[in-house]
Amino acid sequence: MRWGWAPALVGFVALSGLAGVLAAAAVTPAVALTGSAADSTISVFDGLPEYIKVEPLAQASTMYALSNGQQVPIATFYSQNRIEVGWDGISQNLKDAAIATEDPRFYEHGGVDVTGTLRGAVLTALHKSVQGGSSITQQYVKNILVQRCENKQPDPTATDAAQKKQLAAYETCYDDATKVDPSRKLKEMRYAIGLEKEYSKNDILQSYLNIALFGGRVYGVQSAAEYYFGVPAKDVNVQQAATLIAILNNPDNLRIDRPDDKENGAANGYQETLDRRNYVLDRMLANGKITKEEHDAARATKVEPKITPTQNGCMTAQQYNAAFFCDYVERVIEQDPIFGKTEDDRSNFLTRGGLKIYTTLNLDLQNQAQAAVSAYIPPTSPRLDLGSSNVAVEVGTGRVVTMVQNRPYDNTAQPAPGTTAVNYNTDYDYGGSEGFQTGSAYKVFDLLEWLQEGHSLYQTVSGTQHLFPQNQFHASDPCNDIGGAPWPVANDEGETVTATTVMNATAQSINTVFAKMATQLDLCGIKERAQDLLVHGADEQANKFMANPSSVLGTNYIAPLTMATAYAGLANNGVACSPVAIDKIVNADGTEHTVPKSQCSTHPIDPQVAAAAIFALQGVLRGGGTAASANPGDGIPIFGKTGTTDNSVENWLVTSSTKVAQATWVGNVQGGVALRSQSFQGVGGGNVKFSIAKRVITALNAAYGGAAFPSPIGKYTTAPAVPKPAPTAPSAPGAPAPAPGAGPGNGNGGNPPGKKP
Repeated sequence: MRWGWAPALVGFVALSGLAGVLAAAAVTPAVALTGSAADSTISVFDGLPEYIKVEPLAQASTMYALSNGQQVPIATFYSQNRIEVGWDGISQNLKDAAIATEDPRFYEHGGVDVTGTLRGAVLTALHKSVQGGSSITQQYVKNILVQRCENKQPDPTATDAAQKKQLAAYETCYDDATKVDPSRKLKEMRYAIGLEKEYSKNDILQSYLNIALFGGRVYGVQSAAEYYFGVPAKDVNVQQAATLIAILNNPDNLRIDRPDDKENGAANGYQETLDRRNYVLDRMLANGKITKEEHDAARATKVEPKITPTQNGCMTAQQYNAAFFCDYVERVIEQDPIFGKTEDDRSNFLTRGGLKIYTTLNLDLQNQAQAAVSAYIPPTSPRLDLGSSNVAVEVGTGRVVTMVQNRPYDNTAQPAPGTTAVNYNTDYDYGGSEGFQTGSAYKVFDLLEWLQEGHSLYQTVSGTQHLFPQNQFHASDPCNDIGGAPWPVANDEGETVTATTVMNATAQSINTVFAKMATQLDLCGIKERAQDLLVHGADEQANKFMANPSSVLGTNYIAPLTMATAYAGLANNGVACSPVAIDKIVNADGTEHTVPKSQCSTHPIDPQVAAAAIFALQGVLRGGGTAASANPGDGIPIFGKTGTTDNSVENWLVTSSTKVAQATWVGNVQGGVALRSQSFQGVGGGNVKFSIAKRVITALNAAYGGAAFPSPIGKYTTAPAVPKPAPTAPSAPGAPAPAPGAGPGNGNGGNPPGKKP
């Protein structure tokens, strides 16, 4: 005869002896471990803390966006899929099933069911397997301790050495919380009695049902009911309640969401779960929780799940055309110290905090912007690595109201063809690319510096020079990126321009004129005007934000969101406000959490300079301007600037009303295919940006309206006085007359103005 069970029996008998002593303390919730109930044996507890701190549960967070005036959930984030509910949010069937099966004397004992403990100790010793006996309160304590271990899960982004250390800490924690051991059982009992002195029975039962694991990453009865049966916990019927409580007995094996798991009876109607469910029903009948008729009817049903998954992360936001915006918000939360001191703190805040995240996104406008992009630019093209995006920002608030692009979002390890996880609208640090050269859309900053240095819009500048030696430019230190070979400059399609006004050069986007203007300016001043409007490189590590001569025609790599922010700042009387994507966050307890606020420029553009620049930039969208075809003609004042890089590799249109700015980009994600050689739905690749932007601007104007911009003062709109020629001696008899128009200030000599959108 083997006596391998003897040590276990000895340990559990010792524990049971203590349990007997605790009977007086545990028989009713009102009796505490003081007075006559305690004797010398209770000194075993002296080294144990009496109370376990109940910490907030990990709960799923939900992100919202506005649609038809209502907040719509667009994504959920969780490390544990749990939605905590109150007492009234839990079906009485669930409460009855839990008590009848797990702890029939729950409302009678003071945290420890002595009868159940003794029975469990004996059966464990005799059968060499762990038997029940823990009260619901003790099970709740165990769950609390296990939850603490979840925070020690290894970080997959950490180094191998760090992960190994984290894994060891997690395994030690989990072992301490779950091992079958008299000392752990003692601690569990002590904590359980302490909890019952702090909380009501109903509070403990509610908390237990909210904390429990129901298989996989599904925690708590609310998420379990929704996941397995597609109903809230308050509406769970008898057989559903019995099934959920059955799963608690062995969540990994009894879960009912794996139809291919033949080993656990899935192919046979989840036989193991069915057997346990019927046992729960039997216990409910035996303890008077259901009638014989209810019992028999429920037992006659099959286990029939209606699996309703709760997707985790931004992939689900794709159905709202909002996945890239969702990804941007997620990265804001993960990076801003306002949400936690460390990266882990911020990640836990999002995935465990049970937050309601109300964003700035307007789904009605978002859908129209997506439709505009998708109408012309496909996700893939056999001819080039094609990209397109649109983003819109409110003037004066920085609120991002649209953010779309041509490719669907996919951040999985093996993304589907024609998808991407790269957000074309944002900086690299926020999930974006290294940015795109802006072309002539950058000329707005040249224009601002031109005006800032006292020049006029009607000053005439020559456009004949096409090769600019570097020594023609100057820049104040330390912002000095000048040097190298002479800079060649051409106008669009090779046009030649002798001279024209800056006003006309802006509307027609004449490169040689703007290059010549730059020789009269401080290149660092141009860069500073851009920075005044919060412009920066999309990835400063890859591409430094430069102030070299070619930058005046847009060779810096900038994200569309940054350009929209800058134009919104210009429309805001020269005061740029940083983009924000979150309006409000509500914590699980109903309090509001501080969110990042838009930070407005501390060095704004002179409002008179801003007004004069806008005056010139309105000509871009009027008849004869390079973007006239993008103007909706709805009476809303608008200004903007086109941008096309060499060979039309990148193409832009950035505009703003007094209410909202938008940036539209179409170009090569990688490679250098000339878009003008392509056609999209019958529209040339160099002009398709206008077709996209017009639809977007029309929708924005309809939603926001817009007012007139301030009028510029005369100093910027008055043509400089032309000095009279010095008197000359009378011509000698027979000398030829001067050629017509050869005097100073002669326009452009009849040559058509060059333009570069």
